[in-house]
Amino acid sequence: MAAVALDIANDHSTARKPAADGARALAAGRSSLLGLTRAGLRDALVAIGVPERELKMRVTQLWHWIYSRGVTEFDAMTNIAKGLRTQLSAYYTLARPEVVTEQVSSDGTRKWLMRMAPTGPHDRGAEIECVYIPEVDRGTLCVSSQVGCTLNCTFCHTGTQRLVRNLTVAEIVAQVIVARDRLGDWPEAVPPAEGFVPTDGGRYVSNIVLMGMGEPLYNFDNVRDAMDVVSDGEGLSIGRRRITLSTSGVVPMIERAGDEIGSMLAISLHAVRDDLRNQLVPLNKKYPIAQLLDACRAYPGLSNAKRITFEYVMLKGVNDTPADARELVRLLKGIPAKINLIPFNPWPGTSYECSDWESIERFSDIVFRAGYASPVRTPRGRDILAACGQLKSETEKMRARARLMLEGEAAGRNLEENPAA
Repeated sequence: MAAVALDIANDHSTARKPAADGARALAAGRSSLLGLTRAGLRDALVAIGVPERELKMRVTQLWHWIYSRGVTEFDAMTNIAKGLRTQLSAYYTLARPEVVTEQVSSDGTRKWLMRMAPTGPHDRGAEIECVYIPEVDRGTLCVSSQVGCTLNCTFCHTGTQRLVRNLTVAEIVAQVIVARDRLGDWPEAVPPAEGFVPTDGGRYVSNIVLMGMGEPLYNFDNVRDAMDVVSDGEGLSIGRRRITLSTSGVVPMIERAGDEIGSMLAISLHAVRDDLRNQLVPLNKKYPIAQLLDACRAYPGLSNAKRITFEYVMLKGVNDTPADARELVRLLKGIPAKINLIPFNPWPGTSYECSDWESIERFSDIVFRAGYASPVRTPRGRDILAACGQLKSETEKMRARARLMLEGEAAGRNLEENPAA
């Protein structure tokens, strides 16, 4: 089945959609409460004169309706007095970011291009991409932390886009809200007819990976506060062990991430020698491999139950030899780790190629025999440029030959399923 770009304007699926007056309200100057922390909700209530004695109760009520029930209108908050609901509607909205396009891959992966609310008169609204990857027993949402990226990793499509700005706490959280809207992942909602969602009876969005656009540790405070909202047990309730933060190696922030975010950690390693990693991941010139691995060994809470995932993209003739595999094993000695081998996901204009399957198998076997789990990440969403390293917020038309290459490769490979943890 070919990828399908859904017509959002004419989409009549039963998944919950934002309130119709959201865009008009923002245009009229009302800000959205969606994505705010508890402190942010409290400040919003104080600003409209809610008495001090009511603040704790009102914050709890708003939190439940926004993050547990997913309501899109204040009138749906039936345990809040009508007068306060009217007042909230006069000053605020529950508007979501605009979904500009939604694409569904032949393998069920979904990619949303979202436009955030304008931040000023000269801002048309920043665009980011967010990807949903369904499995039978889980649904993983790949969340962006920045608009663009500064790291310029040479194998990554996102790295070809300049950094525009950091996403706010609310904009990071809003990606989770929009995904749950589109998937019908709220009480009494139902999933869309096309594509598929997990069938194990759990939440459709059960896992978060901060592996979208941007470097999360360069937007540390906002990412930390957003994950506090996402993991809160009285709302979205996605536990810290189901949240994975991926970094290219911002060494000074890794310990803080363990202490203040407490999520699982993934390291975009991709090379075992500094000279090569300097080319693939230029941040390595500032924080070389030895410093990065020392920071990993000191990661708070590191144990066999809380292993670090090392991501290693397989690039033909670049980093995929048996000698590379043996050196990787040597470097990681003593670190509780899992190694995700990622077949390179091509994008228009790249000079890299994916390693052939025999090289990937040989590499994986060496790592596995050394005692490390070494799943090969099955490419997902390649046909809609939603796979690892392919995200870019500017929507670009692909040449027909590039499109055929991607679809043919996605259809032709028969990699064994090894879902990421």
